[in-house]
Amino acid sequence: QWVYNILEKKAEADRIIHENPDPSNGFVLVPDLKWNQNQLDDLYLIALVHRREIKSLRDLTAEHLPLLRNVLQEGKEAIVKRFGVLGSQLRIYLHYQPSYHHLHVHFTALGYDAPGSSVERAHLLADVIDNLAMDSTYYQKRALTFPLRADEPLFKKFQEAGKV
Repeated sequence: QWVYNILEKKAEADRIIHENPDPSNGFVLVPDLKWNQNQLDDLYLIALVHRREIKSLRDLTAEHLPLLRNVLQEGKEAIVKRFGVLGSQLRIYLHYQPSYHHLHVHFTALGYDAPGSSVERAHLLADVIDNLAMDSTYYQKRALTFPLRADEPLFKKFQEAGKV
């Protein structure tokens, strides 16, 4: 609901850094709640796409390339304009598995070791775009490895299914 409240401007409208209102290819860029916005060393923003049917990396196909390219390009432009941080100084990625199932993209300072930014969970947006450009159904076919903590409900389900 937090995501929908932001997209509908029922909450945090004053925190929006950038918005592309296009219903198919648009998004809202907001500071992550973990970032206090006082220093750029731990810069952390989230792009929330307007399209509600895209839940995660698994849903993406070549049809979504205009959306993903918009997020990448406009997100970098908004960050350099507002904070003076160049795109080359950013890590821009999606999580798999995501912490909530509404497509969102993380923008963090390159030097900041943000939770979940390691290779096991983070998929760089530029790589995602390239993979989908080569194969429209790349993320429906590819095996995706991801870590789980022992106390996570999904881990328990894997245990119950005899997969761990």
